[in-house]
Amino acid sequence: MDLGRHLCLKRAKVKDVFNNLGGDSASFFFKNPHLEDESCEPPMNPPSHEPFWQFGSDYWFEKLKSSPDGLQSSDAERRLRVSGAVRKTRSGFQKDLSLLLRQFRSPLMLLLIGAVLLSAFLGEKADVFFILFVLLSTSLLGFFQERNAGKVVEKLQSMIAIKCTVLRDGKMVDIPASNVVPGEVLLFNAGDMIPADCILLEAQELHTNEASLTGETFPVRKSAGVVDTGTELSKRVNCLWEGTSIVSGNAKALAVYTADKTLFGSVVQSTSKVVETAFEKGLGNFGFLLMRITLFLSIIILLVNLLTHKSLVESALFALALAVGMAPELLPAITTIAMSAGARRMLDKKVIVKNLSSIQNLGAVNLLCTDKTGTITEGAIVVEKLTDAFGEDSDAVKTMAFWNALFQTGYNNPIDEALKKLDVSTAALPQKLDEVPYDFIRKRLSIVVGTDKGMQLVSKGAYVQVMEVCTKVLFPDGRTEDVKDYRVQIDKLFELYGENGFRVLAVAYKEVQKADLEKEDEVDMVFAGFILFQDPVKTGISETIASLKKLHVGLKIITGDNKNIAKSIGEQIGIHHPVVMTGKDLFEMSPEAMAHKVKSAHIFAEVEPQQKERIIQALRKSYTVAYLGDGINDVSAINAADVGICVDNAVDVAREAADFVLMEKQLSVLVDGIREGRRTFSNTLKYIYISTGSTFGNMISVALASFFLPFLPMLPSQILLTNLISDFPYLTVVSDNVDAAEVEKPGKWDLKVIKRYMITFGAHSSFFDIFTFAILYFAFKNNASAFQTGWFIESVLTELLILFVMRTHGPFWRSRPGKYLFIFTSIGLVVTLGLPYMPFASGLGLVPLPWKQMVALLAVVVAYVLTAEGLKIWFFRRN
Repeated sequence: MDLGRHLCLKRAKVKDVFNNLGGDSASFFFKNPHLEDESCEPPMNPPSHEPFWQFGSDYWFEKLKSSPDGLQSSDAERRLRVSGAVRKTRSGFQKDLSLLLRQFRSPLMLLLIGAVLLSAFLGEKADVFFILFVLLSTSLLGFFQERNAGKVVEKLQSMIAIKCTVLRDGKMVDIPASNVVPGEVLLFNAGDMIPADCILLEAQELHTNEASLTGETFPVRKSAGVVDTGTELSKRVNCLWEGTSIVSGNAKALAVYTADKTLFGSVVQSTSKVVETAFEKGLGNFGFLLMRITLFLSIIILLVNLLTHKSLVESALFALALAVGMAPELLPAITTIAMSAGARRMLDKKVIVKNLSSIQNLGAVNLLCTDKTGTITEGAIVVEKLTDAFGEDSDAVKTMAFWNALFQTGYNNPIDEALKKLDVSTAALPQKLDEVPYDFIRKRLSIVVGTDKGMQLVSKGAYVQVMEVCTKVLFPDGRTEDVKDYRVQIDKLFELYGENGFRVLAVAYKEVQKADLEKEDEVDMVFAGFILFQDPVKTGISETIASLKKLHVGLKIITGDNKNIAKSIGEQIGIHHPVVMTGKDLFEMSPEAMAHKVKSAHIFAEVEPQQKERIIQALRKSYTVAYLGDGINDVSAINAADVGICVDNAVDVAREAADFVLMEKQLSVLVDGIREGRRTFSNTLKYIYISTGSTFGNMISVALASFFLPFLPMLPSQILLTNLISDFPYLTVVSDNVDAAEVEKPGKWDLKVIKRYMITFGAHSSFFDIFTFAILYFAFKNNASAFQTGWFIESVLTELLILFVMRTHGPFWRSRPGKYLFIFTSIGLVVTLGLPYMPFASGLGLVPLPWKQMVALLAVVVAYVLTAEGLKIWFFRRN
């Protein structure tokens, strides 16, 4: 089950699907025919005409042959093998066959196939075999390269597969989400992705995010029970849906539908759509632009040759060959291979790429936004002190903080892990009676415990949110007084702790008369005191930030922590006089003012989760933004950023939203990732520069030559051979070395610059082509074969040598090319110079040239390379 693709669905598109269903959406949900049961097996998915929300848990336990303790492991494995619980996946052979056939779908390949058919129809056997050779060579080359790239992606995806907690044999076990079967009993905490359509068995303050299904951005409260058959989707409070996630609370649920039988599974089949990055869109538009130019010029050349009374067959094949030879047929393959090679290198740098196309965006990043915990700081939370409301050590606060951390059942976090290590006796632990889980609105977590003195509600959370539900304050002697009389004093103490760099939580309590409580009962509490945590700044973080600056990447901290703590951390990492903007400041700003103000701020503190998204959106108006986060409260910001990043131990929903997963929570790892992203971008751009300048010029040259020459400037087979010889070294561009100067600055896709480059270097190439024509035809008075051989040699040599010129923006002799690029280019040069002297040369229309002509051609090539070098330096200084 590919949960990642759920996040690629556009909300509007999904909503349209439901809106177009008409009547009860249950008719759509249950339209699939149910699987036939094996005689010895329970049904893998229940009969699909049953709206499962109208029945209670007992009905479904019996129907699915399950129990509150879950399935037996052997039973679950047997159900999984039946295959109804797994989305259909293609075999390796099917994938390879599909990939191979896809190589022949491009317009260029179709042109080659047309040329084969035309040659066969006319009985040109030599052309048929040669064009087939070129066709198969090019397609197989692309097939094997893309196949290897695909295997890299599969490996990366397997490393970050989503897991979920289920009950098997009455015990909690973690299994891959794709292995969940109907009848499975699942346990959920905040941050978990839901892998199946489920009926709730138990729920505590449970809220889910169903935006991917309904488009509704507010969390939906859920509870166990039964609802009517005709209840609309958004009000089926007893259901959990695949592809949605837990925002807060915890739950126990029974999986009813899995795989393609789920509501989301049905929608995905009809609406799944990959969202293109800006680079992909630009690349696609550029590819289509070149295709249009190529086809237009090919038609012009065909008409010119016909008007000058050349053979119809030769003219048609010549035009087809030019269209194939001059168009950037390797562009899709180069892009895929470059990105997969980049992903492989990034994995070595401990960065997992989830979305290949995002590598280009990472290279363009010039601003990194991150929380401070675990990235700026060590993330190793240490309890420094526990005090009462007046700064004195407090055993009462210590005990209550320990109970609260020990008994909470939400998602694991370093704060509670640190509190569990407190030196508190466990010999006479109270009994846990209830829990009100943490959420990002209340910013509190409460438990109810039963002691020999009665029942007590203990809350722990952010200072402001805890203080707002308190009416009393606890004194060291045990008495309580009105907190209003001491509020200013307590606030000053809290601010002092923050200024000293402590992370601060507050503890409050009250006696209660009933165990079954809700968040509304968190009122009239007694403020007990503070928990002070220390999270030291990471060693080497200042050097890492300096490395980011060298890469022209700025850093902004976005945190929910107190502004004094955040400011203290900023000063420790070298931000002099940091500008701090709080969530309250942001709330009072208009969108226009915010877009301007956020640029000058270094730190955003005390921000709400939804404000993180607003900050990122405002920053994107001026920067290409990467956001690094790992919590539920970071998901909206991860989605809003140009590049979303999380760490491998992030909550499920954050990992699903991210484009990249860091195997280590170190900013230095991300620095390496940005460098690799820029290398990948640079190498992709190299192919575009190399292929467009010379080929565009060649097209113009051929069009002009066709007016004056009584024969074709080059035979169709020679054009295709030129293309084939240059393809091999061109493919090695993806592994080429990249100059340090290219890595230091963000790479951006600029179609205007590429168009100017194409015109500038196209004109340069055309000048030398026409000069070559003049030497071969007028100076040496060559016949057709000698002329075609001369221009074939000149064309291939210039296309290969321009590789060394255009692979760097500086002087080419100062930049070392990649090993494979050098080897394959050298082989191409030797093959080109040797072909006219081969026994089969006449079959290709090639003849040996006199040494004077060879010297003249080599002189033209040298002049071309040297002038191209000078023109390149001039061009890139101006653009």
